[in-house]
Amino acid sequence: MTLPSHAQVVIVGGGIAGCSVAYHLAKLGITDVLLLEQGKLTSGTTWHAAGLVGQMRPNRSMTAMSKYGIELYSTLEQETGLATGWKQCGSVNVARTPERLKVLKKQVALAHSFGVECHEITPAEAGDKYPVMRTDDLAGAIWLPGDGKANPADLCMSLAKGARNRGVKIVEGVEVTGVITENDRAVGVRTAQGDVRCETLVNCAGQWARQFGRLAGVNVPLYSAEHFYIVTGKIPGVHPMLPVMRDPDGYIYYKEEVGGLVMGGFEPQAKPWAMDPIPSTFQFELLGEDWDQFEILMTNAMHRTPCLETAEIKMLLNGPESFTPDGNFILGEAPELRNYFVCAGFNSAGIANSGGAGRLMAEWIVGGEPSMDLWEVDIRRFGAFTGNRRALSERTGETLGLHYAMRWPRQELETARPLRTSPLYDTLLGKGAEFGSKNGWERANYFKPAGVSRPDYTLGSPGWLPWMQAEQQATREAVAIYDQTSFSKLLLQGRDALALLQRLCANEMDVPAGKMVYTPMLNTRGGIESDLTVMRQAQDKFLIITGSAQTVRDFDWISRHIQPDDHAVLTDVSALYSVLSVMGPKARELLARVSPDDLSPEGLKFSWTKEIDVGHARVRAARMSYVGGPGFELYVPVEMTRHVYLALHEAGRELGLKDAGYYALDALRIEQGRRAWGAELGPDETPWEAGLAFSVKLDKPAHFIGKEALLAAQGQPLRKKLVTLVFDDAQAFGWGGEPIVLNGETVGEISSIGWSPLAGACVALGYVRGAGANQPHAGTPAHIELWGQRVAVTLHDRWPQP
Repeated sequence: MTLPSHAQVVIVGGGIAGCSVAYHLAKLGITDVLLLEQGKLTSGTTWHAAGLVGQMRPNRSMTAMSKYGIELYSTLEQETGLATGWKQCGSVNVARTPERLKVLKKQVALAHSFGVECHEITPAEAGDKYPVMRTDDLAGAIWLPGDGKANPADLCMSLAKGARNRGVKIVEGVEVTGVITENDRAVGVRTAQGDVRCETLVNCAGQWARQFGRLAGVNVPLYSAEHFYIVTGKIPGVHPMLPVMRDPDGYIYYKEEVGGLVMGGFEPQAKPWAMDPIPSTFQFELLGEDWDQFEILMTNAMHRTPCLETAEIKMLLNGPESFTPDGNFILGEAPELRNYFVCAGFNSAGIANSGGAGRLMAEWIVGGEPSMDLWEVDIRRFGAFTGNRRALSERTGETLGLHYAMRWPRQELETARPLRTSPLYDTLLGKGAEFGSKNGWERANYFKPAGVSRPDYTLGSPGWLPWMQAEQQATREAVAIYDQTSFSKLLLQGRDALALLQRLCANEMDVPAGKMVYTPMLNTRGGIESDLTVMRQAQDKFLIITGSAQTVRDFDWISRHIQPDDHAVLTDVSALYSVLSVMGPKARELLARVSPDDLSPEGLKFSWTKEIDVGHARVRAARMSYVGGPGFELYVPVEMTRHVYLALHEAGRELGLKDAGYYALDALRIEQGRRAWGAELGPDETPWEAGLAFSVKLDKPAHFIGKEALLAAQGQPLRKKLVTLVFDDAQAFGWGGEPIVLNGETVGEISSIGWSPLAGACVALGYVRGAGANQPHAGTPAHIELWGQRVAVTLHDRWPQP
């Protein structure tokens, strides 16, 4: 087939992701689509995928995506006439330990909240549904009747036929060898059969997506690992509608195939595939057997299903699959190159997720922005540094292994660390700091006493709680210092910098030099793309402070709105400045000991900044506090950070100055009702729903993105409302994500939670949906579902009461 010289959209990769994107673009009316596959359709990883299709994902939007995929797979054969192998056989997930059972019970509660049918069942009931399973050592199980399985290759071919039926061109045997770019835009591809120009390019190249991305300077951080399952001969009692079964404590899963079992899993220490680059000729190929690597899975499987001891083992299949640094897949428009989209990195769950992901990608391409909050899978969560191949290899060995491992609350990934560090990293490490990682930055979570090891992870009250409480006490009663160097810091300069911010920000940005403005940036739906603080430093110079994880996302959002004739330059200066936050009632007294400048409420008003002396250094001081109460943020040139920190500690010894970490910071901001982007705030939340009306100026002279949506929603019933939840029981400790139950109905989930000194118990933030969002709450009794138990809480619209 001769390639056309032009197509509106070119998709590279003919696995299930590429075919799903093509199918959904065609359903939206975009039919001038060319899909190019270097081999044959499904020849990469799709053909050897296991084909498990589950609905539950960690959050509401991802679960909605999976549910859509199941609806699609169940009707596709009817539409295209091609079998997909889809069977709604349900799935059984079993727990060996009390801790795992608690996690499954939370999944049941979340399923009810997300609209997924899910039931807790006894080990005996699990055995009834899965007769070849041993159940005498199980603590419990759950049953999801809507889950199922599909034949991956057939499913992919059915999607391809559905796309072709609507006019999509699919050409096999064409390797794309380059990307044509003009003016920082993807405008075509190069192949041995000729160039093809396009308006949009979609990288669906599976485990080749990283090396294909590099051809255009696009970072797609994924890496392949060897991935195993066995296929057995026929086994008595195994039938086509036998449920999918998962035993995560044994790291294993099962599905029926031709009267036998497919059994695979995710061994705790995975085996990265040492092949880079992956040759384009690797088609319908497998890697060699490795029974030593598979041994832990086989041992656990023979324990769980003793029939395997005598079953015929037809093969041990070893097919490489790609994994990402955080275990979530990658969607979206690349920040490095306009009109270049990525849909890849499915972490061995591409069959379950590609149906929904293809629809979301098509909506994003057609609509110019995603139709829902996709931050967990957004390509912009990754900085350029994540493309390092050694780091990817090490991290892949860990993330594959965590797929079924017990994931504890606030469990930190451990490989490829430390990487990005504050100038105080070694100093704080010597003081007992226990670090977490955010966007590659090492950040002190809390400080341990000398000679004490890190406490074990737990589902209950954590071992670090008393140490964090001491940090909170210093913040509320004396003074504490927080190293917040990981803040993203973007410098916007130029004649049109103000006009750009006025278009992007809902608040009034035309303020005097020295003033700080807290503002949301909105999408066209009125949802919050980011919340940030902007310091006006001069007429044409603004320093933008935003969350540690949002550097690439916010840089991309702002820069994509700079018009060709705008005189505005955006620069990431995050690594040039440290941020030392001095918080507490004695903060001003401490700074007075090291600075001759006037920092009184008259000398530096709240939400203003100025340059001051600290010790021998010059820093920018901002009077504000994320934790509530008095405080200052000091923006310090990196090379002076150590000096300023030591000067503060020397002067603060008699004042009770204490180092404090992010756990204390987060818990105190929750207590004071301060929202965090990625928790309370995101593209699906409006300022009205999030209680941020004070940060929106509808009457400002400049028009801003999202204004029409806010005006349309003004005075209308809320879809959801952010509330504060105060635990009635001081002994109950929550971690976040727990469903909220009001009047016996599940109405939402907790977004953030922390221990509150003011309440003497946990305090949380979360959204109430439906009718409850339009009723006042000032001590309303409610409950949360905590590890299968109902825990009493009280709801407040504002807490503490002013």
